Amino acid sequence: QVQLVESGGGLVQAGDSLRLSCEASGQMFSRYGMGWFRQAPGTEREFVAAISRSGDRNYYLESMKGRVTISRDNAKNTVTLQMNSLKPEDTAVYYCASTYFDFSSTTSQYLIWGPGTQVTVSS
Repeated sequence: QVQLVESGGGLVQAGDSLRLSCEASGQMFSRYGMGWFRQAPGTEREFVAAISRSGDRNYYLESMKGRVTISRDNAKNTVTLQMNSLKPEDTAVYYCASTYFDFSSTTSQYLIWGPGTQVTVSS
């Protein structure tokens, strides 16, 4: 079973970019579909992006299309989320998660979660 740790969060200004990384330890990383989620205070955890086991398919939260890109490197056991043109409403804790499904945007289908990394976007 994999363990996940996110990095790359921080405090940025509106319009800036951030690159979040998620490193997986354990075996068989390429057997998991991977996703990024976020949770702002007082809200439910929200799907942001997902990528298939091989990396050939991805899917994004509609409001973030064109501003985010998810990618993975199965040789390095990493998945990244490049976020551009950040807005104050993007402020949240961002989580990396893995699923036994090849590809999913459904939170309940993700079983393993990282501790999260804080992203704060000031106006």
